[in-house]
Amino acid sequence: MVSRLESAAATRRSLLDAARALLNEGGPQKVTLREVGARANVSRGASYRHFADKESLLAAVGAESWDRIAEQLNQLQFAAPGSGEASLRSALQALLDVGRDEPEVYRMMFTMPAKEPELAIQAAARAQDEFLRIVGSVVGDGRAHLYGAMLLTSAHGIISMDASGHLSPQMWRTTPENVVAALVRLVADAGE
Repeated sequence: MVSRLESAAATRRSLLDAARALLNEGGPQKVTLREVGARANVSRGASYRHFADKESLLAAVGAESWDRIAEQLNQLQFAAPGSGEASLRSALQALLDVGRDEPEVYRMMFTMPAKEPELAIQAAARAQDEFLRIVGSVVGDGRAHLYGAMLLTSAHGIISMDASGHLSPQMWRTTPENVVAALVRLVADAGE
């Protein structure tokens, strides 16, 4: 028998999945609590019991995306032991993948909710901690923040240029992945 807590968690999961799908289909304007509930196949009031409003639902989608990335980054320490450079490339690729595959979710990750931003801040901080651990393994902990900020702002620019078509292979004779690899190599050289 499913407990009340398990049922509530499953409903919340369904709502978040439905919101994520709607967000990717048509941006924030397509997401309504009513449509999310219908898409999740839950009772009419379920969305309203789990989320105060659309903004809190979208903030939860963004925070959850940061948590997914934090988990991916955490797993990198086990996937490629001893290869900080490979882990760093994989970490940046995880962000590129969200930006490319789910551009609206990516935007939500970088949209600070006006009300109660703590959830988003905490989730982004968890991902940042994992990322800084990886960067620190390449350049040392003392320089991790500087190089981490440089890499993330660069990745953000790469994602933005790729999404707009301004980083096309025809124009620049390269790919976002090649630019990331070059950045990682530069950082790795600075760490030596």
